[in-house]
Amino acid sequence: MPTLSGKIRKDRRSRLNPSTWHLRTRLVLVAMALLVAICGAIGLFSYASMDSFLTRQLDERLSQAARITNNAGRPQQGNPGGRPDPLESRGPGVGTLFARIQNGVVSGAGFLAADASRATLSASDDAILLALNRDGNPVDRTLSAGAYRLVAVETPYGDVTVTGLPLAAKQNTLNSLVWTMVVVSFGGLVLIGLAGTVLIRRTMRPLEQLSEVATQVSRLPLDAGEVALAVRVPPSNADPGTEVGSVGHALNLMLDNVSKALESRQKSETKVRQFVADASHELRTPLTAIRGYTELMRMTENFTPDGRKSLARVQSQSERMTTLVEDLLLLARLDEGQPLKIGDVDLTQLAVETVSDEKVMAPDRVWQLELPDEPVVVRGDATQLHQVLANLLSNARKHTAPGTTVVTGVMRSADGSAVVTVTDDGAGIPPEFVHRVFARFARADAARTSPAGSASGAGAAGSAAAEGTSGLGLSIVQSIVEAHGGTVEVSSRPGRTEFALRLPCEPRAG
Repeated sequence: MPTLSGKIRKDRRSRLNPSTWHLRTRLVLVAMALLVAICGAIGLFSYASMDSFLTRQLDERLSQAARITNNAGRPQQGNPGGRPDPLESRGPGVGTLFARIQNGVVSGAGFLAADASRATLSASDDAILLALNRDGNPVDRTLSAGAYRLVAVETPYGDVTVTGLPLAAKQNTLNSLVWTMVVVSFGGLVLIGLAGTVLIRRTMRPLEQLSEVATQVSRLPLDAGEVALAVRVPPSNADPGTEVGSVGHALNLMLDNVSKALESRQKSETKVRQFVADASHELRTPLTAIRGYTELMRMTENFTPDGRKSLARVQSQSERMTTLVEDLLLLARLDEGQPLKIGDVDLTQLAVETVSDEKVMAPDRVWQLELPDEPVVVRGDATQLHQVLANLLSNARKHTAPGTTVVTGVMRSADGSAVVTVTDDGAGIPPEFVHRVFARFARADAARTSPAGSASGAGAAGSAAAEGTSGLGLSIVQSIVEAHGGTVEVSSRPGRTEFALRLPCEPRAG
């Protein structure tokens, strides 16, 4: 009986649900993207604000410097044509630029170097100074000495003075601001990302539990057998007052409903199986009587040819019915899990005996054996394992054309289990029928039969009715193999159909 609680605990320790992990990752990425956008907007606003503030501050200093240089450059009394150099006065600071324009000619252009000495500008700078507007508004220009904030003012003395201050200090301040914001923002994003991951993980934990419960339930074999749905969402995650709790509560209600449906189905299946077992058991006696009286009449009475034919038909149908009843009884016992009669079974000897029987019944097929040098012995029920191999070979005989080669192989696999294969080169099983070939009473469409009655291959149940079979043979094979703890598989294509059963050295307990 499959149980769910143990699987849930094991799965919770071993892995994280992929869908939950992807959802958590997406939430973290969205949060990080929003934080990056916010930090970028704050950075742009801060940069613009700082640039505006530093520009106003520089313009104020530039205005003061322009007044100082203009005052220092006024004509001296008694010497109207001579003008003192403003850069040689005490007011200007390092980097201050001054130039005078008179009659379209730049004169006295220079700036204070770092050692407080006067440095001259290059000839290419004259064109830049001559192109300045003389409205007193500061502008940024790049000269040979670097980037400058310049202002050109007409004086009452008929000339134009140009005063400038370097932009290097302003740019350095802005660069420092950018780097500071980048470092602080990156550190903040890392810290917020880690904190967000922890918070989202804690928030998503209830959804992980819901996902684990739903995933495990979806993987249970609910189509047959008794299934115990003992696990539910914990009460802490099933409170209808919360979003996640409402989902957990709904999931618990669904599991309760599914559990009741499974219990009802199991009771119904049990009743059906019991009815089949009882009916099959009760039919054995009248069927035995029919066969006996038929044989007695055949031996003691004289019949016309048509009468003998009819009596033979009654006898063959009673034998077929007896086989069906025996198969149903065997399936009922296997469903009930009745204990096996365990003993040592030599599969190689079993294959030789079963193939020999089929050779007598169908000499028009080519029967081959592929056996190892050493016997392959397993622990199992010899009678049931013989029926498994007999059913597979019988299907190969009934559902292939004369001349088909049927190969029975026995081997020991690397893990110690025994492998038995039955392979034929018939027409193959229809692809749409392969997945249900082991179902009870399964028969393929009779329109897909071979000239000999079927084209279905070694184990197909195609045209089973025409061959006098019930469609239970492969169901019995699967049930017996699974009762021994093994598996049986089928692969089919035109020209090759193979049934492979794998049996452990020791059958499973119970």
